[in-house]
Amino acid sequence: MIRGLQIIARNQVGVLRDITSKIAEHGGNITYAQSFIIEHGENKGNALIYMEIEGGDFEKMLEEIREFPTVLEVCEEKPFERVFGKRILIFGGGALVSQVALGAITEADRHNLRGERISVDTMPLVGEDELADAVRAVARLHRAEVLILAGGLMGGKVTEEVKKLRRAGIPVISLNMFGSVPKVSDLVVSDPVMAGTLAVMHASEKAKFEIEKVKGRRI
Repeated sequence: MIRGLQIIARNQVGVLRDITSKIAEHGGNITYAQSFIIEHGENKGNALIYMEIEGGDFEKMLEEIREFPTVLEVCEEKPFERVFGKRILIFGGGALVSQVALGAITEADRHNLRGERISVDTMPLVGEDELADAVRAVARLHRAEVLILAGGLMGGKVTEEVKKLRRAGIPVISLNMFGSVPKVSDLVVSDPVMAGTLAVMHASEKAKFEIEKVKGRRI
């Protein structure tokens, strides 16, 4: 069972080391972690540390971490998987991104009403370098399930990053566009609304669509 642990602590050297050591001491396995400095509100300047932990004596971890002099708040939170679920990512030109998002959000709504959790993230981007950087970063995103590239022309550095992302196990759907990106994508879809719909169906545990079964095809 995965449990979420959120901590607000002072921004000091060694805080993260102390927390992770305590989790390990009580047999917890950290499956996901993030840490950043809070920029707004009453805790501005302090660190927010969030971890998802599997196994171990979770209650004992909370109790002893709460006693650290550098720790201001400790609480249990639902893991991201249970809140936001699987992530569908859409990058590219603004107008096409919005059309893909229409299909993805409509389909995700159907599944989420039935108890699933699928979220849709969009980013309108212009420029080869900007798109390549975004595609490269997908492999570092927690719960990334499918990437959809929506545009009129994509190739060069973007193509190379798509190849790397697919090797990392994240499928890529491309709209039917100019450039070399469609040639290296898992699936090419002409209709942007359908592209979003199919991406969510692939991510869903209840739908009957798998990108692997139509890999390399144009729809």
